[in-house]
Amino acid sequence: SDNGTELISMAILRWSQLTRIEWHYIAPGKPQQNAFVESFDGQLRDELLNETLFLSLDHARELLAEWQEDYNTVRPHSGIGNQPPCTYAMLTASVMQQDGTLRCVEGSAPHPVASPSRTGSNDQRILPIDG
Repeated sequence: SDNGTELISMAILRWSQLTRIEWHYIAPGKPQQNAFVESFDGQLRDELLNETLFLSLDHARELLAEWQEDYNTVRPHSGIGNQPPCTYAMLTASVMQQDGTLRCVEGSAPHPVASPSRTGSNDQRILPIDG
């Protein structure tokens, strides 16, 4: 996650400990380590959050659900061959998953598009000094 104060809270850290999920922070000043989320957050902010005056929490949930539906099932994404994520997930699913076991409308994908990092984001890197 980002090192910003909006994401550092006792509730998040407590949840992380209770669920035994490791919490990793990106290096300060290195947003490219979290490029997918930075891009997504920017799109959500520019296309919905900055443009909308939410009248209630229910109104916000409704508009966010509509935006999510469009983002996942209608809008083409250049990183996956200009297809919506739902279509890409179905086309790349294993034969056992193509029967619709995992539904795209619920936000589930058969498998991650990118493989997880083998080293983690908090590893210390030592660069050799030429000299």
